[in-house]
Amino acid sequence: MASKAIYTLIAAVGIAAASGLAWWYQHKPAAPRLENGQASAPAGPASGPARAPAVEVARVELTRLTDDAQAVGSLRSRQSVVLRPEVSGRVTQLNFRDGDRVRRGQLLVQLDDQLPLAQLQQAQAELSIAQANHKRNQELVAQGFISQRSVDESSANLQVSQAKLALARATAARLRIVAPFDGIAGIRNISVGDYLKDGADIVNIEDMDAIFVDFRLPERFQTKIQRGQTAYVDLDALPGRKYAAVVQAIDPLVDANGRSVGIRACIDNRHLQLRPGMFARITAVFGERDDARVIPEEAIVPQGGKQFVIRLIDGPDQDTRIAQRVEVKVGIRRPGRVEILEGLQPGDLVVTAGQQRVQKDGMPVRIIDLSRPAGAAASASTPVAAATAGISAHLPTPKQDGPNPCLVAATAKTGR
Repeated sequence: MASKAIYTLIAAVGIAAASGLAWWYQHKPAAPRLENGQASAPAGPASGPARAPAVEVARVELTRLTDDAQAVGSLRSRQSVVLRPEVSGRVTQLNFRDGDRVRRGQLLVQLDDQLPLAQLQQAQAELSIAQANHKRNQELVAQGFISQRSVDESSANLQVSQAKLALARATAARLRIVAPFDGIAGIRNISVGDYLKDGADIVNIEDMDAIFVDFRLPERFQTKIQRGQTAYVDLDALPGRKYAAVVQAIDPLVDANGRSVGIRACIDNRHLQLRPGMFARITAVFGERDDARVIPEEAIVPQGGKQFVIRLIDGPDQDTRIAQRVEVKVGIRRPGRVEILEGLQPGDLVVTAGQQRVQKDGMPVRIIDLSRPAGAAASASTPVAAATAGISAHLPTPKQDGPNPCLVAATAKTGR
């Protein structure tokens, strides 16, 4: 019995050993093979240095950059007035047609003036009598037939007659409604025979040879906007066309509600394509630079209120660059682009993607895309110069029948 138990234990141990050997044989790691079929030695833990991280880059480019701001506004006439009578009366004459061009001093509406004209004739007759009496008294006082008091009384009567005549003429002139300036008449609201009360609307007169565009800019632009600068105007009513406007006036008062500054610019409108009341989209141009340094916006790494970029310099070999963290001063921002004022030079390489892989300065990196496509430089300048792109091709050519009315208006305002 004892020998039988020993045989059974030996058999169990043998079966367990055979099972373990079979499992190890099935799961043992395969040795790598070289090209000649021989097995290579296993790599140790220190098989070589780690590979440098890969980043995407872009170059600092020189392009034309426009410093501008967008706003909305409205067009208005250089001069505009609604004619209204100062006194009541019945309309006897209408000397204009709707939409006609009128001249300064032209009689437009005549009210019934029979009574004022009769009063004017009476005042003229009284003046003639007063003048004759005063002249006669001057002759008599020289001969000593009357006293000086009579001459003084006749002189006072003469002055009263002259005042009555002036009053009669002013009353008659109020019944004549004339154009206060050159312009275009609107649509009248009256007809011959209508009785007008004082202050009733007759017709509007618009001087449209020059059109003002009024708009507002945030107060942070008050130091940039100056008289004489150019603003470009787009109109929803005239799509595809741009108009150049000259800044003529800046409101000295900042609106306390919106914290904005009122601006008025002038457009030469001798071609009469623009109308008062149109909605306008304005691009105010503060300045232009042909050699602005720009980089992609994603290259900027903000930290602690400062702006940084990772610049790459030459490394130990052609495929490796050394990363440097550089603080920069940014300027104008455009969609996808940002201007660099300080910290970078044209042609410098900056990291645009993969900044989180650069752990410290002096770290070697690999470049995924060293150069942009050939058309990248041209396409990059498009968003930064969009404010002035195609303006000269679409600006209307005004009639050259005199000086620019905007310049004339500016000179008249400044008194030069």
